[in-house]
Amino acid sequence: MSRAELPSRRTLLAAAVVTAVAGSASPASAATATATADAGRAAARPVDNRAWTSYSDWRTGGADGTRAVAGARPGLVIAKPAGTTHYTDPHTGTTAAWEYATWTSPVHRLAVPATEAIASWNAHTLDGTWLQVELKGTYSDGTDTPWYVMGRWAAGDRDIRRTSVDDQGDGRSSVWTDTLAVDTPASGLRIASYRLRLTLYRRPGTALTPTVWRVGAMGSDVPDRFTVPASRPRLARELIVPRYSQEIHKGRYPEYDNGGEAWCSPTSSQMIIEYWGGRLTAEQLAWVDPSYTDPQVCHAARSTYDHQYAGCGNWPFNAAYAATFADLQGVVTRLGSLADLETLIAAGIPAITSQSFLAEELTGAGYGTSGHLMTVIGFTADGDVIANDPASPSNEAVRRVYRRREWENIWLRTKRYNASGKVVSGTGGVCYLYFPARPTPSQRKALAAVGVR
Repeated sequence: MSRAELPSRRTLLAAAVVTAVAGSASPASAATATATADAGRAAARPVDNRAWTSYSDWRTGGADGTRAVAGARPGLVIAKPAGTTHYTDPHTGTTAAWEYATWTSPVHRLAVPATEAIASWNAHTLDGTWLQVELKGTYSDGTDTPWYVMGRWAAGDRDIRRTSVDDQGDGRSSVWTDTLAVDTPASGLRIASYRLRLTLYRRPGTALTPTVWRVGAMGSDVPDRFTVPASRPRLARELIVPRYSQEIHKGRYPEYDNGGEAWCSPTSSQMIIEYWGGRLTAEQLAWVDPSYTDPQVCHAARSTYDHQYAGCGNWPFNAAYAATFADLQGVVTRLGSLADLETLIAAGIPAITSQSFLAEELTGAGYGTSGHLMTVIGFTADGDVIANDPASPSNEAVRRVYRRREWENIWLRTKRYNASGKVVSGTGGVCYLYFPARPTPSQRKALAAVGVR
């Protein structure tokens, strides 16, 4: 998103007003969290992640025209279409016929009844295919939400325009771009469980199919707070991650979120993708003006652009883009402290974090923002955060060191004051995690420690 202190669509998303989970707001408990205290941290964690990824996972739930495929990376494909439908793309006006098949997950009961839920998915879509992800929740009073569309997605943009769906709600909850939120969390109403539904589409009469490797959702009930407990430094390590500036792309391809000035999310995604070895081919980059440096950043912006949101900051769309690269997974989650990030960095896993702040709240940034993504690549010996901040004037200037206490607070809080003195929401620890499809044992242990499997 833009570096400017401007209202963003996501500021419309009210932060949860809830009672802190026992122990989660205690400075002592935050300070003593260690990588070996996984069980204790999981018990206090106000976040629940569930994903379907294995062959046995895909064989559960309800299939109508889909089938599970085994192998090194199990997935879900179209076996025999359940029917044909017509879809009118709201962004092009084009109506086309599509064969479709569906898969509906079993009910997942949240360990943490949630005020918010965010779905994410990893898939491969050939030209002529796309998919839709929906979520249906059950409230704590036993009633149900509608089936909410959490995304209509394709890796490319030849067949449909990748899009979120506005104006979804039932008077008790609403979908804001990529996040399902209870409208009045202070009422005590929560989402107690949910199901996900995948609809896979292909051109009629073909044997084409999307392949879905992962689908899941993160439910959370993060304590409402302006200030978070301080964590104690316990790691000094820096990962070598490519550095890309969004600012050098200013004015390029303004049809994608007004150009590079607003490309913090795809620029951050591209840095981490390349850290894991992901590379784009000359053919994939052929559409980019050859005079532009770092054309892969332009490609990332086009590949994450949400035509309804009119921006590249849709969180699940970025995670899905990362997973289009061979042997990568991507998820959206929330973390509880910098101790969680230290656990990941120790295992060689960088993270992309979402935060908003006034210029004076983050020493050395030189800007304020209503929403910004940057990558965390390590920690200094003093525990300060080493970040690749794409809101930098050049690639060489991207590496920054930010004060630990300032950075932790702007990332984890759910409430803040904007430049006008108005109370607005914070992201409450949102981050993207990209990691190998087959993690090493140490990577698997670190991911499990922060609630991701």
